[in-house]
Amino acid sequence: MKFENIVQQTSFGLLTSREQEFIRTKAFEMRFTQQELRQVSDMALDRMRWKEARLSANWPEERVYSDPRQEKKRIFAKIHAAHRALAATDKSYGSFSREDRPSTEKPKLVSRAGKRLGLGMCPVASERTRCCNLMTLDAVQQCGFDCSYCSIQSFYHGNEVAFDTEFASKLRDLTLDPGTIYHIGTGQSSDSLMWGNHHGVLEALCDFARNNPNVLLELKTKSRNIGWLLDNPVPQNVICTWSLNTQPIIDFEEHLTASLAQRMDAAQAMAKKGALVGFHFHPIVHYSGWESDYADIARSLVERFDPDRVAMVSLGTLTFTRSVMKTIRSRDLKSKILQMPLEESAGKLSYPAPMKLELFRLVYDALADWHGRVFFYLCMEPHSLWEPVFGYRYESNEEFENAMKTAYLKKVRSPV
Repeated sequence: MKFENIVQQTSFGLLTSREQEFIRTKAFEMRFTQQELRQVSDMALDRMRWKEARLSANWPEERVYSDPRQEKKRIFAKIHAAHRALAATDKSYGSFSREDRPSTEKPKLVSRAGKRLGLGMCPVASERTRCCNLMTLDAVQQCGFDCSYCSIQSFYHGNEVAFDTEFASKLRDLTLDPGTIYHIGTGQSSDSLMWGNHHGVLEALCDFARNNPNVLLELKTKSRNIGWLLDNPVPQNVICTWSLNTQPIIDFEEHLTASLAQRMDAAQAMAKKGALVGFHFHPIVHYSGWESDYADIARSLVERFDPDRVAMVSLGTLTFTRSVMKTIRSRDLKSKILQMPLEESAGKLSYPAPMKLELFRLVYDALADWHGRVFFYLCMEPHSLWEPVFGYRYESNEEFENAMKTAYLKKVRSPV
């Protein structure tokens, strides 16, 4: 099979001409298999995306074995070991600048009648992790933010953001069991607040919550766009939650989103209005300086918010499917998000368990003043991590779900 045909199924074409020429030469010289060519191309591309030294500049050129097969085996073992070591280093964003942020097309907003109401179970729910059995409501299709790690990019393509012209009527026609408590979130297919009340989305959601007091409706966001919510009555069973991260991660991985200060200010404004708020530390990212940066966020939360009006704090970290990793690699984007040690975790790839415990414990311990007053949980994490972090665990997803709903309802029904 010709080299030109083989490379079509690898990331070779995304490399600079300099790296392509180097790998092409080595491929002919060492007789790479297609799998070996894919591995070398991915390692070279990772270094380019991470702004690290080129693979060609770190290739082991000295020859040890006269047997070509032994020599190739040795070289591949060496470059794989070097790549694992680079991925495991305490990555730094010191070499990144504003010029490394992606150029992004302005979203094209369209409206059309959807086929059905996008209400279903959380798509990542699994018995292999402890999940809260959240239901998700697709109020908008596609997100206008550009987070490097987000799974939305793997199932939406292009820059078209779709609003359902019949969304409000579909919500009004939805029949729910009045004896069941529903926890529904709208932050799965798009950010819950970035579009404001465009096409009447927030108005429809608030009417739905008001008409269904047995619904706990969570609006999850990285936005500061709370104008409509401040100007209009918000039902007590609407919980506004903010995904929080450190400013380096926001600057270089969560593109186009509100700054940390803007998110905190927006959350505080909603809390002062009387709304329940919550916070997602997800993903917590391991990098040089992460400990003090995340601890600072926790301290600021304790100083600025009354825990009686905070419904929850979730902890989570980077978790990838192989298809999402492939999508991230394929983007022309400077990002260190994949510069991390990766191990299998509940069918996906994530940090090794000891690193996860370190990440989660630091944030949980920094919020010690809220222990027993705010509902804490791990999002999409294996059962085995709960007790080492919190000192307790739930025996099933149903037990976790019931505990969460009970805690939320207690605050929803308490006087402001």
